[in-house]
Amino acid sequence: MRPATLVRLALAGTRTDTARVVLTALSALLATLAGLAALTVLAIEKPAGDAWAQSEQYRNALLREPGLRGGTAFALLMLMVPVLALAGQCARLGAPARDRRLAALRLAGATPGQVTRLVVLETGVAALFGTLAGLGVYLVGRDLLHRPDARGQLALPTDVLPSTGALAGVVLGLPVVAALATALMLRTVTTSPLGVTRKAARERGPGPWAGLLIGFGVVSFAMVRSVAFRLDSNGEQAWLLPMLFVVGALAAMVGVVIGTGWISYHCGRLLRRYARRPAALLAAGRLMADPWAGSRTFAALLAALIFGGGAAAQRAYFATKDEIEREQSRLLGADFGGNPFYLSTMDLVDGAVAVAILIAAGGLIVALVEGIVARRRAYAALVATGVPRATLGRSVAWQALAPAVPAILLALSVGTVLGRGLGGETVSTGVSSTGVCEATAALCDDPATRDQYTRIVYSPDVQRAVPVPLEHLAWLGAGAVVAVLLTIGVGLVFLRASTAMDELRTT
Repeated sequence: MRPATLVRLALAGTRTDTARVVLTALSALLATLAGLAALTVLAIEKPAGDAWAQSEQYRNALLREPGLRGGTAFALLMLMVPVLALAGQCARLGAPARDRRLAALRLAGATPGQVTRLVVLETGVAALFGTLAGLGVYLVGRDLLHRPDARGQLALPTDVLPSTGALAGVVLGLPVVAALATALMLRTVTTSPLGVTRKAARERGPGPWAGLLIGFGVVSFAMVRSVAFRLDSNGEQAWLLPMLFVVGALAAMVGVVIGTGWISYHCGRLLRRYARRPAALLAAGRLMADPWAGSRTFAALLAALIFGGGAAAQRAYFATKDEIEREQSRLLGADFGGNPFYLSTMDLVDGAVAVAILIAAGGLIVALVEGIVARRRAYAALVATGVPRATLGRSVAWQALAPAVPAILLALSVGTVLGRGLGGETVSTGVSSTGVCEATAALCDDPATRDQYTRIVYSPDVQRAVPVPLEHLAWLGAGAVVAVLLTIGVGLVFLRASTAMDELRTT
């Protein structure tokens, strides 16, 4: 089969296939913008001078200080996680119709390898369109946002550009990763002229092995502070700190996402044992038949909540530290007003978490609608046998909420533990001293007389426990539950159209 024919067949299909390509391209566009933003931050050159020299052409301290740029870039890269999860959900949209189209191609004489390459090419081409559009948006936005203020300072690093190799790596690398991921997911799929079969049957529920990954992530974050204190002064082991941070965060995130499968299965068992209503029993059967559906559906949301829980713990640490510094400054007879830099930085992090939750909500909607459309014949058959549509609607709600609520609590708990392990559970100020001049302003300003009226005031070491940010975590959890409820509402709209009697004739 010629490459041009493969491309033409990859872009062919119904309106659902077109929507899948568009949504996949949109996800790739968002991921490209996040990746290019992170590379732009890393491309800022360190100014000449000592180790404390800052890039004064930027207004934001996150861009001025070289030591803070790595964390800023990492936070931008973390935004790619919910976006890539959204792309994975979009790739499953309209799967039954695509399976029938692939079976028709096999019936027309295409080989299994050609069909697999066709599906891989479809995802890769859609992602390539998205990355190219993302590169265009990035370059245009870079010119539009380059607006120095009266002092010549910039709000964003629009004066630097990543290297050509880095740009090409993002624009071409994301489609390659998407294509490889699609090929990996298709390894258990067999396409024949009679249809598509998946050799992924599970006879027993998933085991609790995800707890090992969560424990590894918590231990890695707990080691970050001790490793930071023991690093050699010459920096020979400086690579160990970011490795612990990145590996620990990914391990905990993967553990929570995989653990949702275990939660879904056991929620189904509990519902099957104790539920008495038909809606809960139908949901129990679905949860036990496909426990990994919860992991696929809530992956992006749980990743955002882990990040949000860690950010809430860090905010509580910085707020406690700021409060102690203010109290000490008042005891010393001054009011330094604390250091608002870290708290204002956490405001930006909270904004990033909100964006990630919004993106994850989009992925939830796509996943739930795709599941309803994929099982529309089964739902239509239930309605034809006398099951009310309201019962099916409650069943969909049970199926979404039963694993979502404990998974949300788990993600917030793990994120909070990671954040407290990174910042510590107590804040210690140490013993400090300052000179206080007890005279008129004229005498204190004169170097010849200032020392005569100056006395040294000592402040004791203050240790205070960092509170658990229950209110912040409650808002995050409530926002996540509201996102799930809105998703259920959208899904119920599609449920009514998918339970029409005409769906029984769908092949």
